[in-house]
Amino acid sequence: MKYGFIKVATAIPEVKIADTKFNLEAIEKQIVMAEGQGVEIIVFPEFCITGYTCQDLFRQQLLLDDSEHAMMMLLDFTRQLDIITIVGIPVCVGPLLLNCAAVVQHGKIIGIVPKTYLPNYAEFYEKRWFTSARDLCPTQIHYAGQTILVTPARQIFRTDDGVKFGIEICEDIWAPIPPSNALTLAGVEIMFNLSASTEQIGKHHYLESLLAQQSARTISAYVYSSCGFGESSQDVVFGGNAFIYENGTQIAKAERFSLDPQLVIGEVDIEKLRTERRSNTTFVNAQKDMYVDPIGGVLPEKTYINCLPKENLEREFTLTRKINPQPFIQSSNMEDACEEVFNIQVMGLAKRLLHTNCQKVVLGVSGGLDSTLALLVCVRAFDKLKLDRKGILGVTMPGFGTTDRTRKNAIELMEELGVDIKEIDIAPSVIQHLKDIDHDIDVHDSTYENAQARERTQILMDLANKYGGMVIGTGDLSELALGWCTYNGDHMSMYAVNGSVPKTLVRHLVTYVADISDNEKVAEALRDIVDTPISPELTPADEEGKIQQKTEDFVGPYELNDFFLYYFLRHGFQPSKIYFLATQAFGSKYEGAEIKKWLYNFLSRFFKHQFKRSCLPDGPKVGTVSLSPRGDWRMPSDANSTNWLAEIEQL
Repeated sequence: MKYGFIKVATAIPEVKIADTKFNLEAIEKQIVMAEGQGVEIIVFPEFCITGYTCQDLFRQQLLLDDSEHAMMMLLDFTRQLDIITIVGIPVCVGPLLLNCAAVVQHGKIIGIVPKTYLPNYAEFYEKRWFTSARDLCPTQIHYAGQTILVTPARQIFRTDDGVKFGIEICEDIWAPIPPSNALTLAGVEIMFNLSASTEQIGKHHYLESLLAQQSARTISAYVYSSCGFGESSQDVVFGGNAFIYENGTQIAKAERFSLDPQLVIGEVDIEKLRTERRSNTTFVNAQKDMYVDPIGGVLPEKTYINCLPKENLEREFTLTRKINPQPFIQSSNMEDACEEVFNIQVMGLAKRLLHTNCQKVVLGVSGGLDSTLALLVCVRAFDKLKLDRKGILGVTMPGFGTTDRTRKNAIELMEELGVDIKEIDIAPSVIQHLKDIDHDIDVHDSTYENAQARERTQILMDLANKYGGMVIGTGDLSELALGWCTYNGDHMSMYAVNGSVPKTLVRHLVTYVADISDNEKVAEALRDIVDTPISPELTPADEEGKIQQKTEDFVGPYELNDFFLYYFLRHGFQPSKIYFLATQAFGSKYEGAEIKKWLYNFLSRFFKHQFKRSCLPDGPKVGTVSLSPRGDWRMPSDANSTNWLAEIEQL
C-alpha cells in the first residue's frame, strides 16, 4: 500500500456460454491489464469461467471437467504474478455441487468460498443444481492439481500488507443478514462480490443503494462485479454492473449495457476505513454483540487465510480515483444540500430564541460572507417563528479599513430584507482607546486590529443588553480552525450560527440564496458580496478605496485550508498523506511548495489557537466536522505541534 491505499479492480470480461477456453482467455487479458496498472486484487463475475446461464449443462461432467482444466491453466498463467484474482467456478465436493469463488495468486488456489444463499424464485432456480454452503461439512478436496479445504466457515483473507478481505456471491448481499455483516465485524475491510444479477426496471438504483448502504453500515469497501453482454439472450438480460464503494461512497463504476469488456479500477483508502472504525464506538459494540473480539477477530466458524507475499518489485503508485478539492461540498445536488444546511442553522437558532423567550437579535453586518450568511439565517428563523423582521438589528460599524463597497452592500441588503438597521462609526472610540493605552495609531499591528474587533463586539453586547436581545455570532469553521478571530472579540457571541460551516460552504450558501431569491436587489447584493475579496477590513484601504488587507494572503487560500481541515479532523490523516491528497486534488493549480507552505501554516495555527476553541459559544452542528469543545473536538490548549510540523519539513 501507498498512503494507505490499495488498488483494486472489478472486471466484466467477454463471455461465451459453456466455452471455458474462450472465457479463460478473456479473463487472462484483463488480469494482464490490471497487473500492468498495479492492481493488487481483481474480482470477476459469478461463474465467469463457464458463464452463469449454463442451466442444466452444469450437470454435464464435461463442463465441470473443462472448468477445472481452465482453473489449472489459470494457475499456470498467474504463477509469476503478484495480483490476487477472484473468479467464479462450479466445484464438486463429493455428491454436492457448489457455486464458488476461487482466490488465486502465484499459481496457487489460496481459498475456495462457496455461496451461502441460493436464489430459487422468479427467474432464478439455483437449487436445481447447487447446494448451499450451509449444507457443507469442512472437506479437503483435490482440485486443479491442489489439495484445498472447502469449508462453510467464514473465510477471511489477508494480504501481505495486512489488508483483510472477504467474499460474497451475488444473492448473499440481498439476504436480510448478509455474510458480510459477520465478516466485517470480524475485521474484513474489503468485501468482494461475484454476481450475476439480471436487469429489471428500477432494480439498478436499488442495487446501488443496497451496496452503498452495506458499505456504509459495515464501514468497509465493497467491490462488485456482475455479468455483462454475452451472458444471455434467452429470458433475461445482464447489464454488466461493476462498482467500487468505500464507506458508502461510490469510487468507480462501469458503463451499463456496454457491448465491450470492462475493467474498473479504483483505490480503496484502508487507512480511512480503519480510522473511521476506531472512532465509531457503535462498530465496536456491534462486534461484541456478534461475539467478536475487536483485536483477535474471534468469530464462530471463522478461518484466516494468508495470501502469498509479493515477489516482484514495487511499482510506482498512481492514484486514479478523483479527489474532491472541496470535500465539504460533496453533494451532487447542491440546492438540496444548501437548503438542508440552512434548515439546520435556522432550527437551532429558532429553538434558542424560543427557549430564552427572545424576540430580538443583534448582529454585526459588514458586507462580508460570514455576516451575510448569519443575517440570512436570522431572517429565515424569524420568518419561521412568524416574528417581525424588525426584531433583527443589523449593525454596521465602519472602521479604519471599511470600504464603500462592503458598507454599501451591507446597508442595501439589510434595507431589502426589511430588518432594523443601525450604523455606528467605531473610529472615534477606537482612537480614544488607543490613546488611553498609549498605542501609536500609525502602527497597524495586532493591537490596532484587535481593538477594532473588540470595540465592535462590545457595541453588539451592549445593544443586546439594551434591547433585551441576543448577539448572533458570524464567525465560521475555517476561521476557528485557523484561529483567525479576535479572542473575546468576534470570537464571542451568545449563539454562533456559522460555527460549523466552512468558508467554502459559506460561499455556496450565499450564492444559493442569490439564485433562489425573487428580489433582484437582494440577489445583486449577495452576488457582489460573494465576489468581494475576503478581508477583516481592519487596516486602511488604498488610495482608490480598495481592500488592501486580503485574508487569504495571510492564512492561505480557504479552499486549501478547508481541504486540510477536513482530512486532518475528519480522518486523522498525517501531514504527508494530506499533502499527497492535496497535490492530487488541486493538480497544477498550486505548486507542491505552495501546498506545503500553507499546510505548515495551517497546522501551526491550528495547534497554537486551540485556546480560542476551548471556550466557544453554542451553535448548531451542520456536518461531520465541528470544533465544538462540547462534542466533536476536545484538545488540550497546550498540545505541541512539533511532530506534525517536522513531518511537513521532510516532504
